[in-house]
Amino acid sequence: MKIGRWMWTFSLAALLGAPALFAAAPSGASVVEGEWLRAMKANDLEAIVACYAPDAILWAPGRAEARGTNAIREAYRGYLTESVVKDVSLAHVDHRDAAGFSAGWGEFTLTLAPKAGGDPIVMRGRFTEVVEKLGGKWLYVADHASADPAPAPAPASK
Repeated sequence: MKIGRWMWTFSLAALLGAPALFAAAPSGASVVEGEWLRAMKANDLEAIVACYAPDAILWAPGRAEARGTNAIREAYRGYLTESVVKDVSLAHVDHRDAAGFSAGWGEFTLTLAPKAGGDPIVMRGRFTEVVEKLGGKWLYVADHASADPAPAPAPASK
């Protein structure tokens, strides 16, 4: 009788714990996004750059193409020299993982406070990213962000 009760208790505990055993690991892209968001909100240049593979490519709004660690550092240094990141968020994000790679895409909102003064700049846009697991760590290998286009002009009235 004691064995039966023990088996029932063990089976119930295993059943209740089963969802945790089968919970999906976070997407590689979502892992890097989290690190990048924390680094941006902290205005931490080196932590931002640490999200990128040494040979990564970055296409950022208002900046020239940046290939490799030094160019990516200089692209972000440009933003952080001119402004303070007040907030950054991602929305409508989706991810796909396959064989050591992960892709992500969605929309971003970045609020920058110019160091020279003036109103905050709110930049909205879209992003597409590819991350790869290198040396046990997920890193951006391609990061493309583009600002939302200006609204279309209203049609001329007749």
